[in-house]
Amino acid sequence: MTGADSGIGRAVAVALAGGGADVGITWHRDRDGIEQTAKEVEGHGVRAPIAQLDLTDLPTATSAIDVLADDLGGLDVLVNCAGTGSKTRLMDLDYDQWRKVLDVDLDGAFLCAQRAARHMIQGGNGGRIISITSVHEHAPRVGAGPYCVAKAGLGMLTKVLALELAEHGITVNSVAPGEISTPMTGQEDVDPRTEPRPGYPLGRPGHAREVAAVVAFLATPAAGYVTGASYVVDGGMLLMGPQASERLPDGAWRVP
Repeated sequence: MTGADSGIGRAVAVALAGGGADVGITWHRDRDGIEQTAKEVEGHGVRAPIAQLDLTDLPTATSAIDVLADDLGGLDVLVNCAGTGSKTRLMDLDYDQWRKVLDVDLDGAFLCAQRAARHMIQGGNGGRIISITSVHEHAPRVGAGPYCVAKAGLGMLTKVLALELAEHGITVNSVAPGEISTPMTGQEDVDPRTEPRPGYPLGRPGHAREVAAVVAFLATPAAGYVTGASYVVDGGMLLMGPQASERLPDGAWRVP
């Protein structure tokens, strides 16, 4: 799986290991983080081979998928979790910033899925491709234009791949988290139950393990008839659209 050095990626790797799977994991910059993930995975008595993956170096970097597949003796599940974002309004965004986000969040995910699917087809036993998108697969956000576009694109890529790979017994789904207590949201090691979010129906952010549980389900035989779906894990955030917007007291939402 990609992007396993912290947050949701680490939680997913550990959840899959808890089910008895060897888990190949990738990292970009955080070597210490990926070694901690590997330690937690191996604590479940399974293997955790590591490869570096820089999705700004495309298409070359995605050869890491081949390296891990060879090390593991095959590939049954790919989890696309590596990602990045921006906080600049589109009218102030330069092309290089735009391109970097799409390279990592969309193009990189496509190339990883393509390589993984080739191994699954060759293996002849079907497989699972699961991409971590975001609630912004489904809804926009000011200041996150390239991120929203990439995640929406990844959601549609999921659906097209689901159609094209079904004949090989490969299912393809996405998991769309809302606010999750991770380093990316500045809430590493925070108990989400201590963080009130009055605007969310469940009243708090999520924990990375709550996202990982959905991913782990999609990787099991129990999810064998699920494909082309997007599983939203957001505490009900997306349900609040019209109801929440009509209660905003001012135009502060226009500022990223």
